Amino acid sequence: MSDLLKPVDAAKLAGVSYPTLKQWIYAGKIRSTKTAGGHHRIARSEVERVTGVAKSRAVKRGKPVGLDAISGRNKLLGTIVEIRFEGLLVQITMNIGGQEITSIITSDAARSLGLKKGTPVYALIKATEVMVIRA
Repeated sequence: MSDLLKPVDAAKLAGVSYPTLKQWIYAGKIRSTKTAGGHHRIARSEVERVTGVAKSRAVKRGKPVGLDAISGRNKLLGTIVEIRFEGLLVQITMNIGGQEITSIITSDAARSLGLKKGTPVYALIKATEVMVIRA
């Protein structure tokens, strides 16, 4: 049986804020079960399904995989709401939990990732830079 997590723990595992996880529950993006007291519980496998990170596979291999293989810890899942190509650079605006984050990357990187409006992406924040990872 998979582990059932409290929403706050599931949010930490998913790398998102508690309010974002609650919105995912209400929007039906992530499935939860309710306790007898009406509290939400989320299966670890459900968090892994939504985020695309299979923690169990990483443990079996002994090496981090996917997003776990990246040293940056602030990985925020969002959706591209605007993308502007201007010469060698691209300005990407992402909606992450109702907030907008803008990143500037090269046009070559945006094309190789196949980025366009509506594409799900992760914003990887390290120091003052925001990098984009296609989800």
